[in-house]
Amino acid sequence: MNTDTAVVRVVPTTPFNDQRPGTSGLRKAVSRFQQKNYLENFIQSIFDSQSSRLPHTLVLGGDGRYYNREAIQIILRMAAANGFRHVKVGRGGILSTPATSCVIRKYKADCGIILSASHNPGGPQGDFGVKFNIDNGGPAPEKVTEAIFERSCTIESYKIVEAAPIDLDCLGQSQLGNMVVEIIDSVADHASLLESLFDFDQINTLLSSGGFRICFDALAAVTGPYAHAILEKRLGAPAGSVRQGTPLEDFGGGHPDPNLVYAHELVKIMYGDNGPDFGAASDGDGDRNMILGHGFFVTPSDSLAVMTANHRLIPAYRQGIAGVARSMPTSLAADMVARKLGLDCYETPTGWKFFGNLMDAGMATLCGEESFGTGANHIREKDGLWSVLFWLNILAARKQPVEKIVREHWHSYGRNYYSRHDYEDVEAERAHAVIASVKSRLPDLPGMKFGKNEVASADDFSYTDPVDGSTAGNQGIRICFTDAARIVLRLSGTGTHGATIRIYLEHFEQDSSKQDRDTQDALAHLIDIAHNLTNIVPLTGRTKPTVIT
Repeated sequence: MNTDTAVVRVVPTTPFNDQRPGTSGLRKAVSRFQQKNYLENFIQSIFDSQSSRLPHTLVLGGDGRYYNREAIQIILRMAAANGFRHVKVGRGGILSTPATSCVIRKYKADCGIILSASHNPGGPQGDFGVKFNIDNGGPAPEKVTEAIFERSCTIESYKIVEAAPIDLDCLGQSQLGNMVVEIIDSVADHASLLESLFDFDQINTLLSSGGFRICFDALAAVTGPYAHAILEKRLGAPAGSVRQGTPLEDFGGGHPDPNLVYAHELVKIMYGDNGPDFGAASDGDGDRNMILGHGFFVTPSDSLAVMTANHRLIPAYRQGIAGVARSMPTSLAADMVARKLGLDCYETPTGWKFFGNLMDAGMATLCGEESFGTGANHIREKDGLWSVLFWLNILAARKQPVEKIVREHWHSYGRNYYSRHDYEDVEAERAHAVIASVKSRLPDLPGMKFGKNEVASADDFSYTDPVDGSTAGNQGIRICFTDAARIVLRLSGTGTHGATIRIYLEHFEQDSSKQDRDTQDALAHLIDIAHNLTNIVPLTGRTKPTVIT
C-alpha cells in the first residue's frame, strides 16, 4: 500500500520514571510496555537523542516474543514520522541479535532496534525489551543510553503517522510516508557471513558421515530458522537434529536461557546412555550459547579458552588473532591461554558494548562472557551460532570428542574450576544490602585469612577503556586470593523483577591429577567463604541459589 501522503501526528505525552536502559537495553514486563505511550516514549527518546546524526537507515527486528509484531508496526510508523528514509525489517519480525548486527554492518545502516528481552521468559505474562544498536552494529555505549534516558525524563510528545499495517511476511519493499520499508530474509545475510568464516565443507563431512550426531535446541526461540538453514540444510545434519526450532511467542512456555537448569531437556538427551556426540542450545534472541559433549558440560569460560587455544584451526583466524577479551566475572582460563600464546588479554565490565571499542581498534578478535556469550569481530554482538560452528569446526579438524579436547586443554593450561550461583528475584532493598555489606569490608580484607585462603586484594571493579579513555565504575566486587582463587559479587542488570545477586567462584588447579573433581565439591571452601563474607542467608532469607551454572 502506498502511503506517501501519510499525515504526521504529534501526540502529547508525559514521562515515565523507569526508562533507564540496563546492561542490554530497556527490559520490562510486557504489560508495562503495553501501557499507553510507554513504548512510544522510549522510541521517541531514542530518535530524539540521535536527531543530530540525521539517521537515514534503520534495521529492525526481534526474537518473535509476545508483542513483537505490534511493537514493530508502531516503530515503523514512528520512524516514518521522524524522517527515516529506509527501514530493513526481518521477515515476520524475526531478526536475531547477531543477525541484526550483521545487517547493520553489511549495508552500512545508521542504527538498529532489537526487540527482545534476551533469555527472559516470554508470553503475555513475560518480559519484553528494546535495545538500540549504533552504526558499528554493536550495543549503544553508555553515553548514548544515558542520553536516551535523559530525554525520556523530559519528553512531552512523540511523532507517528497514521497508516495501515505493513505486511511483515512478504519479502520486498513498500512505502510508508516518505520511507521505504524493506522486508528482508531473516537468515540469508547472517548465514552467508558465517560460511565465510568457517570450513563448511569440513563440517559437512563430519555431520553427514552418519557416525557423528548432534542435537541443537533452539528453545522455541529465534535461532530455530537459522539452525535449520545452516546445520540441517547447508551442513548436512539429519532432519530432527534441531529441536524446538519454531519461534513461539511464549517460547513454548519455557525459559529461553541456555544453561543446565533451563535447557534441561537437552541436558537429559546429552547425558543419556545413547546421547549425541555434540549438543548446543541458544537463547531467546540468539546471542548466547551452551556447549555440551556426550555426558559433558563445557563452561562458557572454558569454551572461550578452548576457542582461543584452537583458533588457528578456523579459516578466518588461521593467520592469528589480535587478542582476546573477557568480562571481569568470567574465569581467568582465557588469560592462561593468552599468556602462553603471547596474546593480549583484556578484562572489561559485563556487557558486550564494552568489547566494541577493542574490536573496532583492532585490539581484540575473540570475546566472551561467563553468561553463555562468545563472539568475535565479524559483528559487534555475541553470536550463539558462530560459537556452535566454531566448536564443530574444531571437532571436525581434531577428530576428538568434546570431553577429550577440554581435558587435554586443562592438562596444558590448568583447570579453572568455576561456577556462578544466582539468587533470582531478591527484594531489591535486601539485594543492595548484601552489596553494601561487602563493600564496607573491602578495605579490611587484604591480608585476612579464611582457613587456608588469604585475601590478596579486594576492590569494586572500575574500568578505563584503553581506546577512548571512558570510565565505568561500580562494576562488581572482586575478592582475589593469593592462590589465584577468586570470589566475584555483582547485581545483574538483565532481570525485570526484584534483583538477581550473582556470586562467581573460581579456583585454579594446575595439577592434572586433581582436575577430575566435581565442580561444586572443588569450590566448597570458596562457597563457605562467600556465605561468610556476604551474609547472604541472614540478609536475604535465601538458603540456596535459584540457579547454579
